[in-house]
Amino acid sequence: MSSADYAELLDLAQRSAVEWLTGMPERPIPASSAIPEVVEALGPDLPADPQDPRDVVARLVEAVEPGLLASQSPRFYGWVIGGTYPVSLAADWLVGAWDQNAAMRTPMPGTAAVEELAATWLLDLLGLPADAGVGFVTGATMANFVGLGAGRDRLLARAGWDVATRGLSGGPRVRWIAGAERHASVDIAARYLGLGAAELVPADEQGRIDVGALAAALDESPTIVCLQAGNLHSGAFDDMAAAIAVAHEAGAWVHVDGAFGLWAGASPSLAHLTSGYGGADSWATDAHKTLNTPYDCGLAIVADQAAARASFGATASYLPAAATGHDPHEYVPEMSRRARGVPVWAVLATLGRSGVAALVDGLHAAAVDLATRLAALPEIEVVNDVVYTQVCVALADDDATTALAARIRDDGVAYAYPSRWRGRAVVRFSVSNWATDASAVASTVDAVRRALAE
Repeated sequence: MSSADYAELLDLAQRSAVEWLTGMPERPIPASSAIPEVVEALGPDLPADPQDPRDVVARLVEAVEPGLLASQSPRFYGWVIGGTYPVSLAADWLVGAWDQNAAMRTPMPGTAAVEELAATWLLDLLGLPADAGVGFVTGATMANFVGLGAGRDRLLARAGWDVATRGLSGGPRVRWIAGAERHASVDIAARYLGLGAAELVPADEQGRIDVGALAAALDESPTIVCLQAGNLHSGAFDDMAAAIAVAHEAGAWVHVDGAFGLWAGASPSLAHLTSGYGGADSWATDAHKTLNTPYDCGLAIVADQAAARASFGATASYLPAAATGHDPHEYVPEMSRRARGVPVWAVLATLGRSGVAALVDGLHAAAVDLATRLAALPEIEVVNDVVYTQVCVALADDDATTALAARIRDDGVAYAYPSRWRGRAVVRFSVSNWATDASAVASTVDAVRRALAE
């Protein structure tokens, strides 16, 4: 192989990718091949000798595409997965070609500059503290990990315990409190951090934390309070201003899990949902959800930069320390990573402030339209208040509701997934794709109508 091979191989990959993407609107959404079939098509045995790389790329496309879920479809609602703006994908391809370790600032100033600008724009766009630290991580789980980790260490330091040198064993216990309907990624992050299980306080009928119960649960011990911006099923937001006030009065660290809901703060018409959230201590979100960048693009934001660096910073003689500012790796768990912030910058630079607001408003409008049309179908009940981008529906019988989800998926035109919420089966529609318009909504409702008829 030589450098000349790049052009031919990348051209082959580009043609295949464009064919995949341009066919997305009409493509059946479920995968048509299972894992054993994909493995067989790839060839299960390691080749004894070198292979022609053109044949390898061609085989990869031919074998894997039948096993892909068309989650970029404008009628995909199975989970909160964005559809990938063309400009963000183009930027992501450049990130792969540049192959920079974006953890270091001084030797790789190009990607560092892009990410720092993207972070500055994000904080301004979302109305968060301009001097907060921003780390680019894999997704919401690691973003929650960063926020909870910085909070854990800062609370222990206040209690006179240096966790960096003494570890957790023998130190003060750090409580963490969350509403009964928090997302599982928060529990996972807390488990990684040795915090154990959450102390749960009740949530209302839409999944919002009961602020009175939260106040009653607080005491003077080191405590992290986790709030949510966007409930998994209802899309509801906790009362940020009230919850943060009672938590801070007790000396707690407040973390906001806003994987998809934090972006409501960028919309003048929806920002009331996030009112007061800027007073928290840390926030987590995903750019690959509402902002529609490719996967592997989480955002961890900590108001006190020093707290984040104390938890995640590292030095070594072979690492060139930043001449000015701070190295990106000081805000995240990784010492090596790709320049995840570049696609974020590309979307923000393309859409601008008004464009991001229009994106968020458009997703909300599509969700409201979908809920209205679905509610008009016989037997369908919309079981949540559609305040943001989540729509949950149910039939009178749990088994029928679960069967409805399966029928919709088998039809192939739309994709929603069953869940359980407040003791009953539901079908959850998460509107996350920038391309989900009125036509996509109409096609989705037709698919549900066919499923009901069957």
